[in-house]
Amino acid sequence: MAAKPNLSPGVQTQGGVGSAPVPATEHGDHLHHDDHEHHDQHWLWKYVFSQDHKQIAKQFLITGMLWAILGGTLSSLFRLQLGWPEGSMEWLKPFLGKWIEAGKLNPEFYLALVTMHGTIMVFFVLTAGLSGTFSNFLIPLQVGARDMASGFMNMLSYWFFFLSSVVMFSSLFIETGPASAGWTIYPPLSALPQAIPGSGSGMTLWLVSMALFIVSQLLGGVNYVTTVINMRTRGMSMSKLPLTIWAFFLTAILGILSFPVLFSAALLLIFDRSFGTSFFLSDIYIAGQALSNQGGSPVLFQHLFWFLGHPEVYIVIMPAMGMVSEILSTNARKPIFGYRAMIGSLIGISLLSFVVWAHHMFVTGMNPFLGSVFMFLTLIIAVPSGVKVFNWLATLWRGNIRFTAAMLFSIGFVSLFISGGLTGIILGNATLDIQMHNTYFVVAHFHLVMGSSAFFGLFAGVYHWFPKMFGRMMDEKLGYIHFWLTFAGVYLVFMPMHYVGIAGFPRRYYAWTGFDAFSQFADMNKFISIAAIIAFLGQFIFIFNFFYSIYRGRRATQNPWNSTTLEWTTPINPGHGNWPGEIPAVYRWPYDYSKPGSDVDFIPQDVPYSKTQSSNLPYEQELAE
Repeated sequence: MAAKPNLSPGVQTQGGVGSAPVPATEHGDHLHHDDHEHHDQHWLWKYVFSQDHKQIAKQFLITGMLWAILGGTLSSLFRLQLGWPEGSMEWLKPFLGKWIEAGKLNPEFYLALVTMHGTIMVFFVLTAGLSGTFSNFLIPLQVGARDMASGFMNMLSYWFFFLSSVVMFSSLFIETGPASAGWTIYPPLSALPQAIPGSGSGMTLWLVSMALFIVSQLLGGVNYVTTVINMRTRGMSMSKLPLTIWAFFLTAILGILSFPVLFSAALLLIFDRSFGTSFFLSDIYIAGQALSNQGGSPVLFQHLFWFLGHPEVYIVIMPAMGMVSEILSTNARKPIFGYRAMIGSLIGISLLSFVVWAHHMFVTGMNPFLGSVFMFLTLIIAVPSGVKVFNWLATLWRGNIRFTAAMLFSIGFVSLFISGGLTGIILGNATLDIQMHNTYFVVAHFHLVMGSSAFFGLFAGVYHWFPKMFGRMMDEKLGYIHFWLTFAGVYLVFMPMHYVGIAGFPRRYYAWTGFDAFSQFADMNKFISIAAIIAFLGQFIFIFNFFYSIYRGRRATQNPWNSTTLEWTTPINPGHGNWPGEIPAVYRWPYDYSKPGSDVDFIPQDVPYSKTQSSNLPYEQELAE
């Protein structure tokens, strides 16, 4: 016998299949009282120091968008330098001040631009902006909880991120410039304050900011895991969770296990910089003078960094994988193909992500046998990734596809994940990687498979769940323009990069004009720079669409995409607590689309089997009796 929801006399189900419990009239006063209490909150507690998971999600999203604009601006600046290394940049002097010298970009500042671009995009946009937004927003709504396990910890998570953002942003304005050791902050540039200008105060602020950021991620991660384990509604077993929740849940576990390792590396760096220790320093000479540091190893730092750094790749991409799975199924009007295999592949990716970190270090003089072990494990991770790709394509196959903006970005995600993943097989091979290391081939690979793919997942999620966030619809036509500009732009930027990378074109070089071998790529560098700047400008279509639609967008209906998951059973603008009456119970898995025998093409999770007799499978019929 299936557990029946214990609906109180004041809660009725209206409309049959596809409807959620709604409050009866006799409970109206109580509900208005709740709303009244919520609206009477002071704006400071309602919008700034809110403990409501939906408001905190919006804070993460908008902060992440501001960071993305800054990160994209920095990349446009260094693409100008790479595209026209001999050109005059005097016109940028009003904005960049002393970093423009005699019409040229300061080479030290070029390193700072690359460092800050990578840091901002990986951590502040694609970790906090993506996971912080959608884990916060969707976990309580999709598991059937009033809020996160701890609203206060949730609020702290955002404000630690905000403090981290303030510290990192302030480092852009100090006299010696921001951190300049690359986003991976390898010693000795990051461990010696006197190494280059960007190794001074800018590097110190980078480390302080990252410590605050890690605290934010740990507070959020513990909250997400606790909420998924302990706060699911009646009937919501782990085998009935949407794939979004599985992805957020495993992402949070990855963060909890890996971010403390980066915290320890940052702490040891601070000791080396300020207290005379030698964890990462040995046999260093500056201007002919030998330093006293002995016994440390910069390779030790690489091990610590990449032990976070590779799980970080999946911390960035797995939330996007979960959301794309949900959006593809909803808009193909088909059940997700291989639900259990999708969960298994997420778990497989999570486990393997902890044992592949040294594939970033094949050129460090690693023992070749150890390199072969990491190579084998790296290539094995292609198996669960391949399972996901196959299942996404099988979900699309012969589906009744609705090409919404969210669907286009989800299909674009799959395309980019395949393209970038194929080059990952090349770089996972130690012999080939030694040739490609520190070339633009590596830059192109991770920008496709991690950077651009995750951005496409983020855009898909915003277009899809915007009606639930703000009660209005984003403009679909602007969404289509945004998609095609971005999709074409990404491929036009990163496909040529593979080509120049195979030719040995080095990354992180301020100018390549001193190398005769690379002068043949002058036109291609200009092409890449033009495509990158146009693709970046195209993102302002999304930003306009987003903010315009918050106030002027078409009003949404309760379930505009005819989805099956629980968040669409809440009111159009859910208040604090999400459901005004009782939380719906769950009876079925989250992907009952186009079920044979059903009168409608979707059956929500909260509809009992007893109401869908004509479409029940034999085991479901037993549960209905």
